[in-house]
Amino acid sequence: MSGKVRRLLIGLGVAVFWLAVWAVAAVAIGQELLLPTPWLVAATLWRLVLEADFWLTVGMSLLRVVGGFATAMVVGSLLAVLTTRFRVVHTLFSPLLHVVRAAPVASFIIMAYVWIKVGILPAFIAFLMVVPLVWENVRQGILHTDPKLLEMAHVFRLGRYRTLLSVRFPSVRPYLVAALTTGFGFAWKSGIAAEVICQPKMSIGQNMYAAKAYLETAEVIAWTVVVVLLSMVLERLLLRLFKRQEGKA
Repeated sequence: MSGKVRRLLIGLGVAVFWLAVWAVAAVAIGQELLLPTPWLVAATLWRLVLEADFWLTVGMSLLRVVGGFATAMVVGSLLAVLTTRFRVVHTLFSPLLHVVRAAPVASFIIMAYVWIKVGILPAFIAFLMVVPLVWENVRQGILHTDPKLLEMAHVFRLGRYRTLLSVRFPSVRPYLVAALTTGFGFAWKSGIAAEVICQPKMSIGQNMYAAKAYLETAEVIAWTVVVVLLSMVLERLLLRLFKRQEGKA
């Protein structure tokens, strides 16, 4: 049995175990309002998937989060370059970025809710939460670039552009991949949390809040399953994309 098949079987076994625990607990409680059964949640999820608004809602939430995430990748990488090159920039921005990384997400959502339009607030929160992660990872990649490779590039007069492509970027790439995969999951969760609080139109967060308000527990869990599955799938796609690019390189 190959390692991949074995891991798949183990994963399926773990999933079946926890679904069984969930089913037994739901039957024992006997109140769908508190804990619906897995089959009720599955039926609710199927009903949502068949609705046309479901795909538009998911697409709009993805658009907000991906926009904030992509901007954070660019700004975080730029800050990493500037803070490693100029001490004064590091002195100015480092405390601010550490505060953003340490403070609760809910605090920033509530504060931003006062200043920023509802439609772009989830994107802003996703951006704000991911920037410190990207900054720290890329900065560490730059700092851990082998100085001997840089010296060799200087001796052979590769120039800034070729040194960037041949030495600096390959050194930073593993740190960038880590920031990409971890950061997207964080952006997705924080963006959905912002949607739940500010409730922009056509959003997963708005639907989760509405289901909670009407005591539709099965629908709340169904939307949560959607969020988790999308996060897992998109993280894997991003990781595969980078591995494919590494193979071409």
